[in-house]
Amino acid sequence: MTQLDIFSDPICPWCYIGKANLDTALEANPGHPFRIRWLPFMLNPTMPKGGMDRRSYLEEKFGGKDKAVKAYTAVHEQAEKAGLTLNLDKIEKTPNTVDAHRLIHWAEVEGCQTPIVSALFKAYFVDGRDIGEHEVLADIADSYGMDASLVLRLLSSDADQREMVERDAAARGMGVTSVPTFVVASQHAVPGAQPPELWDSVIKELRSGAATQA
Repeated sequence: MTQLDIFSDPICPWCYIGKANLDTALEANPGHPFRIRWLPFMLNPTMPKGGMDRRSYLEEKFGGKDKAVKAYTAVHEQAEKAGLTLNLDKIEKTPNTVDAHRLIHWAEVEGCQTPIVSALFKAYFVDGRDIGEHEVLADIADSYGMDASLVLRLLSSDADQREMVERDAAARGMGVTSVPTFVVASQHAVPGAQPPELWDSVIKELRSGAATQA
C-alpha cells in the first residue's frame, strides 16, 4: 500500500472538490494502492472560537462583495464538474475548525476517518450546518458508529487541541501553504483539486512500479 496524506480543512470548497475528484478516480480503480490519512490545516488559525458571520468573513477576505462573488465563480464551476452541489446560501457562519479537526483525528483511531471527512463536507457545504458546534460534530460522529457522548465530553475538554494546532504549524513548516495538498508516499506533494485523470495516471504508475518490482 502507498500512503496518501491529505492536508485539508472541512470548510475549504477546493478540498471538497479535490476529494470528489479523487473519489471518482478511486471508484474507477478498484483495489487502488492508497492508504489514506487526513491531516489538519486550518484556513483560519486565528478565527475566533465562536466563528464569524460568513458574509463578513468573505468580504473581508476577498476585499468586498463583488470580489467574493467573483472568487467563487470558479468554485461553483468546478464543483458542478465534480458532480457536487454547493448550497452556500445556507451557510450563515464560518466556524473555527479546530474541533472538527479533533473529530477527524479521533475518527482515524476508530477507523472511520474518510467517512467522517465526507460527512463534514456535506454538513457544511450542502446542509449549511455549523460544524463548529459540538452537538453537530457529535451527531456526525454518531452517524458513523462513534460514541457521541464520549465525543461531546472530549470536545468540552482540551483533549488533542494543542496537537491539532501543532500539526497545523508543522504542515506550514514543511511548506504546505494551501489546501488541499496531497502527499504521495511521504515524498511527492500534489497541491490543488486535481482532476480524476491525474489520479488515474498516478495509480497506473504505482501499479506499474509494483509490477516491475515483483
